[in-house]
Amino acid sequence: MSRTGRILRRSIGGLLGLVVVGGVAGYWYERPILLTATGYAAHNECAVREIAGRDDPASDLPDNPLVPYLRGSVDGAETTGSLWGVLARQKAWYTEGFGCTVAAEKPRLGSATTLGVKGNPFARVPTPTPRTAVAKAIGKAFGDDLPADQHNALGTRGIVVLHKGKIVGERYADGFTAATPQLGWSMAKSVTNLLVGRLVAEGVLSVDEAKLRPEWSGQKAEITIDQLMRMTSGLSWDETYALGTPVTRMLYREKDMGAYAAGLDIRHTPGTYQQYSSGSTNILCSVLTARTGVRADLPRQELFAPLGLSSAVWEPDATGNPVCSSYLWATPRDWAAIGQFALQDGEWGGEKLLPPGWMARSSTSQQVEKTEEPGYAAGWWANRAADGTLVAPSVPADAYWAQGHDGQRVYVVPSADLVVVRLGFSPSIESKDLRTDALVADLVIALGTSR
Repeated sequence: MSRTGRILRRSIGGLLGLVVVGGVAGYWYERPILLTATGYAAHNECAVREIAGRDDPASDLPDNPLVPYLRGSVDGAETTGSLWGVLARQKAWYTEGFGCTVAAEKPRLGSATTLGVKGNPFARVPTPTPRTAVAKAIGKAFGDDLPADQHNALGTRGIVVLHKGKIVGERYADGFTAATPQLGWSMAKSVTNLLVGRLVAEGVLSVDEAKLRPEWSGQKAEITIDQLMRMTSGLSWDETYALGTPVTRMLYREKDMGAYAAGLDIRHTPGTYQQYSSGSTNILCSVLTARTGVRADLPRQELFAPLGLSSAVWEPDATGNPVCSSYLWATPRDWAAIGQFALQDGEWGGEKLLPPGWMARSSTSQQVEKTEEPGYAAGWWANRAADGTLVAPSVPADAYWAQGHDGQRVYVVPSADLVVVRLGFSPSIESKDLRTDALVADLVIALGTSR
């Protein structure tokens, strides 16, 4: 999920005024929207404490004008978010292996597949002493050259660099270590692509399949798995992170996120219009779970266990479907392993876990009549857009990446045999100022690789 931290920032002041001035009537009128805020607070409090193991949730996700009025309380596996401890109460429930879920009652998610580090070449190796040029590039991405206030705003929390399948650089901010899981937000969409690839390799489905949901008819029945991955389904959507928009309603008020998104109107002929949509990814995962009969545990069975991603937690909605748009946590090293898995086109431990050529296809943008997201491919961002221009000119042309809110990135550069992970908290920094593209460009030079 991208831009989630901007929830409430623009509209909450006026809504809060309505509640105060209008009293009870105003509160009940605005309550459905305010539940977005308290659901966000409950989930944040639960996940930051239970998954990341950090004890100050308020500092781990973006501030908003409701913070002085939001209250969080923890009672075992139950976390409650509310206004003043009383109004618009929402609960988030922690389940071992599956993280936190916003729901009125604790969801029944079944047992979680046990995860270990077997097969993960990065899990237990010592931190290397990097080349001077590599350390300098990483230091720049941390803002070592910036004044304290700008350094803090840049907010880099972890960087891992893999070159030729080995860790050649690694660094963490104060309060974070190699063992701290961090939320990838919309980088989960790229990992969803890998999950689809696993099921295609197993013959469970194909990317050209249509008639994906039983209630879909007409143009909706024409939507394919590939179009859901490429955000060209044509379904109505608004990815604006403000109160009352489809994306915030889906994430913080809907029990079945995929069904909600699937029920929206269709506005464009499938395959003709590209519009970024977290709803499309959650529809996609609802299709995957329906097809396999496995819900919350599906990513653990198909990806985390085979790759040895022992830290990975993909949180589900109240029906048990993974929230594939947004809620995947993992340590920086496990995020790096995901990037290396993509770089190797799904070859892992001597086994081929993705169809041949899966990543080349998934990281290639396709021409459509109109796009709002140049360079977006099948769950991954490609540096070379469909018209041949480069999205990030300083980065090698064949690069592609996973991208999430607040500056989360996993870059894959096949020509340089390079994977670069950057995780952080950068709510006030524009994408162009994150220094992530510069980090990749500097590392290409530092490691002596050609473009």
